[in-house]
Amino acid sequence: WLQQRLKAIGLRPISALVDITNFFTYDMNRPLHVFDADRISGDLRVLHAKGGETLVALDDKEYAMPAGAVVISDDNGAQSIAGIMGGLPTGVTGDTVNVFLESALWDPIDIARTGRALKINSDARYRFERGVDPLFARPGLELATRMILDLCGGEASEVVEAGAVPDVARAYKLDTDRVQSLVGMDIPADEQRATLTALGFRIDDDDMAWVPSWRPDVQGEADLVEEVARVASLTRLKGKPLARLTEGVPRPVLTPLQKRETRARRTIAALGYNECVTYSFIDRSSAARFGGGDDAAMLENPISSEMSHLRPSLLPGLLQAAARNQARGFMDMALFEVGPVFHGGEPEDMEQMVTGILVGHTGPKDRFGARRPVDTFDAKADLQAVLAAIGAPARLMHLRDMNAWWHPGRSAKLSLGPKNVLGAFGELHPRVIEAADVKGPVVAFALHLERVPFPRARGTTRPALKASDLQAVERDFAFVVAGDVEAQALVNAAQGADKALIDEVRLFDEFTGGALGEAGQKSLAITVRLQPTDKTLTDKEIEAVSQKIIAKVERATGA
Repeated sequence: WLQQRLKAIGLRPISALVDITNFFTYDMNRPLHVFDADRISGDLRVLHAKGGETLVALDDKEYAMPAGAVVISDDNGAQSIAGIMGGLPTGVTGDTVNVFLESALWDPIDIARTGRALKINSDARYRFERGVDPLFARPGLELATRMILDLCGGEASEVVEAGAVPDVARAYKLDTDRVQSLVGMDIPADEQRATLTALGFRIDDDDMAWVPSWRPDVQGEADLVEEVARVASLTRLKGKPLARLTEGVPRPVLTPLQKRETRARRTIAALGYNECVTYSFIDRSSAARFGGGDDAAMLENPISSEMSHLRPSLLPGLLQAAARNQARGFMDMALFEVGPVFHGGEPEDMEQMVTGILVGHTGPKDRFGARRPVDTFDAKADLQAVLAAIGAPARLMHLRDMNAWWHPGRSAKLSLGPKNVLGAFGELHPRVIEAADVKGPVVAFALHLERVPFPRARGTTRPALKASDLQAVERDFAFVVAGDVEAQALVNAAQGADKALIDEVRLFDEFTGGALGEAGQKSLAITVRLQPTDKTLTDKEIEAVSQKIIAKVERATGA
């Protein structure tokens, strides 16, 4: 019957003694441990490890004890990690004749600290960490001894007891009216008392509820109300709609920034990206790699050493997600996240951002050969699509002064003026990709949502279409400039030569070879589209505009 019960809960029967301890662990929340008494050398002692002591545990792994770990030792050294796992040298086998049965009460904090340091997750640790019944240590030992005698035979010795059972008796006032105020459910007072009594509480004449020793989670009057309401079933609660604060159709509850986030999220998803939600906490080295990692953004009580700092960018989390996907065989992916980043520890240092990464190739292999590695222009196109969707200005400056985690020659910033940077795009630096254990290429874009100016409010009436019925004129220009001159500066200069006539300026060629390359120069060719609105342009007027364009570009770029 014992083996059948263990199999019913998914446990594999091992031996009679081990099966009995497992039965008590699961059935009565009383972890036990059995030593082979003939293998114990001298007396058993409970002590704190000095650090460095080793023990081969029952899982056949050798563990080095951290300083302060509670161990059970004999003359030969540590024989059991208290409250977590026994040792193999004194474990029971098929040849065991004499056994020593241990039933103990361990400090939950000591067990949690030792288990975390050794990275051992056992059934005993799980229960001791959360608290076991301190008054059941000896009764559990007696019951387990009786079962061993019934199933295995033999003779029991006297019980050896060390230490004292802690006093855990506590009582809280049962206020029967608190149920109505806390839960909103009317339960008669006699029913409340009967419920707590059935759960093991003892109710005295003054309505003081004495908590059973096996309920360490009950720590106040509110917990008594919760027990009563839980048994009475919260399904008895009748729903009651909240009163409207205003009449009529409620006003929109989303802020303009929240609407912008939703629009950006939908736009990126429509481009084929998969959304990620990563932790806002990262380790110091990852934070430092992306401009953070200082003490101002360090957590006072981190979950672990790998989550010690607030993230300065969304890129570390996305790169970790990409590395995990590649480790599972998914080499090409498009991931994005919308969330906060932190430039310090104050509320005003938080900023909402949108970041996406493209890894690997643009798509699967096909017979048309359309598959290619992702590049900077893929990230730029996606960033521009998001900017257009949230209503950003159409004409933006390109800046090349990039942060260290971007590739110095394959990335740029988009800005409104020289100071208001809206976003960045391009290829990530090879050192960053290598540190993240991602197989490239990796391109990314990052958008500062709050820095994009909100468009002016527009009426519902569409303006009249302003289209000229006169033929447009296109002229090509080529300028020899220094090698460090940005093409955007040349395009902007040409665009401003005559704002009334110039409709569009496009860069269509760049030449850096031959003598120009040796001299540190390059040739940039642009097409300028002139669109008259009131009359057809004459050759003289076209030539005048051309001279304006040449003069403006020469002043701006030194061509």
